[in-house]
Amino acid sequence: MSYTLDIVVLLAYFVLILGIGISQRSKSGSVEGFALGDRQTPWWAVLASILAAEISAATFLGAPESGYLKGNWTYAQFAIGTILARIIVSFLFIPLFYRQGVISLYEYLETRFGPRTRTWASGTFLLTRVLAMGTRLYVSAIVLVLAYQIGIGHPVGPWEKFWIFAGAVVLVTVLTAIYTAIGGMRAVIWTDFIQVGVLVAALGFSIWYLLSRISGGWSTVAGHIQQPYFVDLAIPKEPNFTTWMWIKNILTSEYTIWAAFIGSTFVTMATHGIDQDTVQRMLTAKNRRESAKATILSGVIDLPVVGSFVLVGILVSVFYKTTLTHLPPNVVGREVFPYFILTEMPAGMRGLVVAGIMATAMGSLSTALNALGTSFARDFIIPRREARGPVSEADKVRVMRWSTVLFAGFIVLVGVGTAAYMAFDEKAAIIPLVLGILGFTFGSLLAVFLLAVLTKTRGNDTGNILAMICGFAAVLFFSNAHLQRWFGFTVLDAKGETVPALILSFPWRITLGTLVTFAVAACFPTSDKARKAAAARELEIGPK
Repeated sequence: MSYTLDIVVLLAYFVLILGIGISQRSKSGSVEGFALGDRQTPWWAVLASILAAEISAATFLGAPESGYLKGNWTYAQFAIGTILARIIVSFLFIPLFYRQGVISLYEYLETRFGPRTRTWASGTFLLTRVLAMGTRLYVSAIVLVLAYQIGIGHPVGPWEKFWIFAGAVVLVTVLTAIYTAIGGMRAVIWTDFIQVGVLVAALGFSIWYLLSRISGGWSTVAGHIQQPYFVDLAIPKEPNFTTWMWIKNILTSEYTIWAAFIGSTFVTMATHGIDQDTVQRMLTAKNRRESAKATILSGVIDLPVVGSFVLVGILVSVFYKTTLTHLPPNVVGREVFPYFILTEMPAGMRGLVVAGIMATAMGSLSTALNALGTSFARDFIIPRREARGPVSEADKVRVMRWSTVLFAGFIVLVGVGTAAYMAFDEKAAIIPLVLGILGFTFGSLLAVFLLAVLTKTRGNDTGNILAMICGFAAVLFFSNAHLQRWFGFTVLDAKGETVPALILSFPWRITLGTLVTFAVAACFPTSDKARKAAAARELEIGPK
């Protein structure tokens, strides 16, 4: 099997992306130009960039994995909560950030509470985003491992998988870091726009091609879809279940309507309301109205997009069930769609779909790198330099560029570590791994911002930090079976065996972290000095 034409398509894609990104250097010479594109981005480009940021390679392969294994759209329920959350974000957070004129979101927390809250929140974001991005990044290399296996004619061992994964992580990160560090946010936005086009083309072709290869088309597919088709109420299977059994089933199940309306709403409020990664691109719009339009429309589009990814997984499952083509026994769930791409799709189109996978990886990575570099420079490095004397605009931009490069290195380290973990654990699922990491800390971040926005007299530096630690501890405890056993928080199951009392599924982690952190932080009053500083800032900026 020749991959020559596919390689040509991939090389053309990389050259186009690098060219567009590097061409934006001349427009990124100021802090606001580098971080926010001078707030001159049209709403439709912001919309495309938001989609590129949230549709990572984990989604491109993880959502089809869910469709392949479950045979239904229960995973796509999550999109319901994302729409509701984006409406809340558009009216609660975006106007505030525009009015405050912030570049790093965590600047606002210093105005409202004090410098330690800003530093703690920014540090939490930096650590969490590096870990989450590193785990996402390895996913794009799955298709390369399979291509190598098909080329040599036999499966590769864990160590060979690891080295291919690691090489791909380094390559993708280096290429993305080049145009992100040089071109800044303009490079991110316009390369994202191209990448979304590649993604949509790859997704559309995949659905059309799969349906054309299944005898009987959609009528055959419909007969293989498993219940519940979309809405899962998490009703226990036991005939005489109690209310507590139902609640426990809701909290321990990953894809249910309850997780969609509640868990997913909190998740999206965190990822789209207080995460520098996503909000920074929202702030590139010309004004808050255009930003809100892009944000809400991205949620509306999210449901059909995610549903289409899940559909790909369902179609792949039906294809292998209804044709004479069989999967090798060593191909696991997350590798099924890449295997189909490499073995069944025509030359050239294989390259397009693989480019789509790379586009999702590079789109979300470029966003993360720009946000990490901006936040680290604005919250840690530049304030310390300014304390020693004036810092020129050129020096500030230079710090932001080198901060971007620094975090590219950190992400490579996490990506390589994730590659080692996934290479030796074939049963590990993609989506819970990626979203689960955010769940440990982003609830605490969201709670501090909610406290700042919804109250005027509650919360201070000491209380906020203590509350964030409590929120993290609560999520850790209810997510870890060993801790619950160690503290004796156990029950007897139907077989009479001792098991943890309650292990939260990943969609509920941010909800728990938010509620615990908010409750603890609200117990501490805001100091008179902080209240006066916040009031003075409001008078300084005036209504906008």
